[in-house]
Amino acid sequence: MNWHGQPSGKRGRSQTFSDEAIQFCLSIKCLFNLPLRQAMGMAQSLLRLAGLHSPVPDYSTVSRRQKTLQVAIGATPTTTGLHLLVDSTGIKMLGEGEWKTKKHGADYRRQWRKVHLGIDASTLEIRAMEVTDNSIGDAPVLPALLDQIPADESIASVSGDGAYDTKDCHEAIALRAAHAIIPTRKNAKPWKANRCGADARNEILHTTRRLGRAIWKKWSGYHRRSLVETKIRCFKLLGERVMARDFDRQVAELQIRAAVLNRFTRLGTPVTVPVL
Repeated sequence: MNWHGQPSGKRGRSQTFSDEAIQFCLSIKCLFNLPLRQAMGMAQSLLRLAGLHSPVPDYSTVSRRQKTLQVAIGATPTTTGLHLLVDSTGIKMLGEGEWKTKKHGADYRRQWRKVHLGIDASTLEIRAMEVTDNSIGDAPVLPALLDQIPADESIASVSGDGAYDTKDCHEAIALRAAHAIIPTRKNAKPWKANRCGADARNEILHTTRRLGRAIWKKWSGYHRRSLVETKIRCFKLLGERVMARDFDRQVAELQIRAAVLNRFTRLGTPVTVPVL
């Protein structure tokens, strides 16, 4: 990791610290749930314990750089076809605690940020992530999640709940030559075959009507989608609320969580080999 900033080729003084250094400091803050000043002190102590004498950025520098930070969420690409599992959850931004709201009522309306995740079913790593406000639904964000997957990486399937049963979602999945594993809604009707993905969606509808929803879910592997719900639970273990107040810093803070989870996944996932 390059700790010091590199010349950017633009006019003006180069940055003292690199983006990797800022991301490291913010990772310490996220991992131990510390205020920014305390996180900088802990980062300095860790560098001293490691025998490194590099300077640590002050809290105001980290706070300023967090707004424009390009967080690197490392993930291992697949070579046999990506099985993408998508879902979303809410992270509290403003508002009183649950006990206070239930006991005495809310003094002001609680606000949330919605985190949309796409994980790899085989490695359980977060491959795509979008942050929106709570007024944005799940379906409009799916094309943006698919765009985060490199174009040269094949996508085998995309699994989601019934909220993704829209024409735009099925078209985006079909354009990536992937198989949609999305249950139709209970009052679903056949679509006209004038858009990409309509035939595949109608096939799901016919199969569900003929065999039943339970058999289709078991046959298609839909229950594998529970893995993304487990990942969301791990995501919330790093904090039920975001500390930042403006949107750009909140996005960087949530992306830092995803990067930390991916690192944990790579370190803690066992390697299983057959015993002959």
